[in-house]
Amino acid sequence: MEELRAAIAESFSGVVRVDREDDAVYARAYGFADRAREIPNTLDTQFAIASGTKGLTALAVMSLVEDGTLTLETTARSVLGSDIPLIRDDVTVEQLLAHRSGIGDYLDESVVHDIADYVLPVPVNELATTEDYLRVLDGHPMKFEPGGRFAYNNSGYVVLALIAERASGVPFYDLVHDRVCRPAGMHETAFLRSDELPGRAAIGYLIADGSRTNGFHLPVRGSGDGGIYSTVADVSAFWRALFGGDIVSTDTVARMVRPRSDVPKESKRYGLGFWLDATSSIVMLEGYDAGVSFRTAHDPETRTTYTVMSNTTSGAWPVARLLDERLRGNRRS
Repeated sequence: MEELRAAIAESFSGVVRVDREDDAVYARAYGFADRAREIPNTLDTQFAIASGTKGLTALAVMSLVEDGTLTLETTARSVLGSDIPLIRDDVTVEQLLAHRSGIGDYLDESVVHDIADYVLPVPVNELATTEDYLRVLDGHPMKFEPGGRFAYNNSGYVVLALIAERASGVPFYDLVHDRVCRPAGMHETAFLRSDELPGRAAIGYLIADGSRTNGFHLPVRGSGDGGIYSTVADVSAFWRALFGGDIVSTDTVARMVRPRSDVPKESKRYGLGFWLDATSSIVMLEGYDAGVSFRTAHDPETRTTYTVMSNTTSGAWPVARLLDERLRGNRRS
C-alpha cells in the first residue's frame, strides 16, 4: 500500500478503506472532522456522500417494485397528480432511475460552473422534507423526449423520492432506513440535518486547507438525489448486503446493474441508480458537492471494494483515481 500512502497528500481529509473477500486490508482516517475544534476524522466518522445517495434511493424504489406497490412502467404523473405539471405524462419510473426521463433539472450540473457557488434557488433551511422540494422542482421544462438519451438529473431522483413516499404512504427517510439501511446493517447511515449534526459527523469544507464550511450551500436535509451520511464500515456492509440479496433479490440487483446507457464523457456506463465500469462488472457510487467528495467501487468477481470519503469538495479524487487503477489491475493479474 505504499503507492496509496504516497497518493494521500498531507491535505487529504477523510477516510480510505479497501476490502478483499469481506476483510479490510487497509483502513485509515486523515484530517479533521471539525477544524475549528481540531476534532480528527476517525473510521467511525459519518460523512455526507452526496449523490452516492442515489443508489439507496433506487433500491428503495425497486423494493416497492418487488412488492407490487410500483412498477418500472408506473408514470410519474399517476402518482404526482397535478404537481410539477411540466413533467410529461409518459415519463416512467424506469426512465427516472436511468437518467433518461428528459425532465428539467433544478440542479443542472452541466451549467454549474463552480460547485462551491451558492446554487440553490431558495434558502437552504426551506428544504427539510421531500415535499418541500416541490417548489424547486417546479418550473423546469422538458429537455428531450422521455427515453431519448442519458442526461444525469438530480430532479429525477427527488421525483423518485416523492413517488416512493406517496405510493407507499411512508416518509421517504423512513423508507430508506427500513428497506435499505436496516437490512444492509447500515446502522450509522441516515439523512442528518446540517444544522444539528451529531458529534461523529464530519463538517464539510469548501477547500482543502480553509475554514469555510458548506452550511449555506446544501439543503438542510437531503432527499432522493443526495444528502445521506454514512460511515466507511457501513458502505462496506452495503456492498456485501447488496450482492448477497439482503436488500432486494439478486435478480433485481442484476436488473439494476445491467447497462442502460453508455456515458463516454465519464468513461462509464449507467444502470438503475449505479454507475458501471465501461468494460467490466465493477459497480460504483459517487458523490460530489460543496464540501463533499465520495466514491466507492465494488468488483463482484474479485469481491474487492474500495471506498474514499472526504469532507472537502475535491479531496477524494486523487486517491480514488489510484484505487480505480488498482481495482482494474486486480482483474488483469
